[in-house]
Amino acid sequence: MSSLLRKKSITKLLQQSNQQTLNRTLNALDLTMLGVGAIIGTGIFVLTGVVAAKSAGPALIISFILSGIACALAAFCYAEFASSVPISGSVYTYTYVTLGEIFAFLIGWDLMLEYLLATAAVATGWSGYFQALLEGFGINLPSILTSAPGSGNGGIVNLPAIIIIFLITALLSKGIKESTRVNNIMVVIKLAVIVIFILTGIFYVKPENWSPFAPFGFEGIITGAATVFFAYLGFDAVATAAEEVKRPQRDVPIGIISSLAICTTLYILVSLILTGMVPYSQLNVSDPVTFALQFVGQNSLAGIISVGAITGITTVLLVVMYAQVRVSFSMSRDGLLPKKLSTIHPTFKTPFQNTWLTGFIAAMIAGFVDLTTLAHLVNMGTLAAFTLVSIAVISLRKSHPHLKRAFKVPFVPVLPAISALLCIYLMTSLSTTTWIAFIIWIGIGLIVYFGYARRHSKLRD
Repeated sequence: MSSLLRKKSITKLLQQSNQQTLNRTLNALDLTMLGVGAIIGTGIFVLTGVVAAKSAGPALIISFILSGIACALAAFCYAEFASSVPISGSVYTYTYVTLGEIFAFLIGWDLMLEYLLATAAVATGWSGYFQALLEGFGINLPSILTSAPGSGNGGIVNLPAIIIIFLITALLSKGIKESTRVNNIMVVIKLAVIVIFILTGIFYVKPENWSPFAPFGFEGIITGAATVFFAYLGFDAVATAAEEVKRPQRDVPIGIISSLAICTTLYILVSLILTGMVPYSQLNVSDPVTFALQFVGQNSLAGIISVGAITGITTVLLVVMYAQVRVSFSMSRDGLLPKKLSTIHPTFKTPFQNTWLTGFIAAMIAGFVDLTTLAHLVNMGTLAAFTLVSIAVISLRKSHPHLKRAFKVPFVPVLPAISALLCIYLMTSLSTTTWIAFIIWIGIGLIVYFGYARRHSKLRD
């Protein structure tokens, strides 16, 4: 039992960080843009309409606020860890130094599935918007090459989804500075597009569309909050970049909290205007923001929004895949996954083999698997990670009370405990199918841990 709960030394972790070979090139602005790049995408351009129509109605704004509060509480916990243990790996690393190896492995295993499925799901959404954009120019790609088997469209492969993943993989394999430069440009574009929608849409809001405000009741609002958690996926990815930041103790907390604040504000404004422009029952479409502008006769602006949506979803794809590689890189470096996953390219200073392996697997999932059901696992994984990081920060305060912290969570242990309980409450509103799939994945993780990771751990007796 003691070997299952063995913990990494924070002192050794910090020494390891000083000896690592990843390039430290990022600053607070890069991290903020990285967070915004991850958060604003599928959630604002796709989920807003579906959740309004099926779960929350105009009370979608309350769903976003509840999810935002849960994320903000978790963000404080991430920020404290990032300021005191600035190591790649995010909640996996934080759990390793506080709760023990088996919990660290399982949350790392959980994050790998979360990020991998999110990469594939976001690529599928990108493919849909890309096809819609081409159709606007009179170009129609054959359905046999634009949808996965079992999606109901007669397809055999989603080729655009595969291509975009390979392009992102090539970019990430060359280096994080090059990737963030591209990300920053795309983030500026999509923020401009969202501001255009807000400034235009506000003149078409009809208050009568907000009545009834909560047609599905409180239960619908909570279900909506758990569903739109997918929209917040990514701010925790900022923490995975800690070893590539110039001043991680200062810049990582700034990046996490500022990106979450910006995105939560935009989500609330967009959901309020969207449900005010269009009756909520008509928003069950794959492109609700574009649809709303077309609904009020702003067809030319709708085309601009489509370009912004493609840009926005591309940045999500880039950051989520980056986070997946950094988590598996950290687990490999600790001996819990094969050594090749933590091999650094001599020229690019990136986990080159890991990046391409991740890209290939994600591309195959996106190209050949219908992710309608599996995508819900992403929310479960995110909530599980937030729960553990909230518990871990309480443990860290007790085990390392004198550890230097550039940022401290206020009202410990009350605030982290509220964060954990709120995340668990949202998890209970997810479907039985999601819970079964999550338990199966954790079961597979236990097999991998006892069959490989425990024997190869760098902390083995």
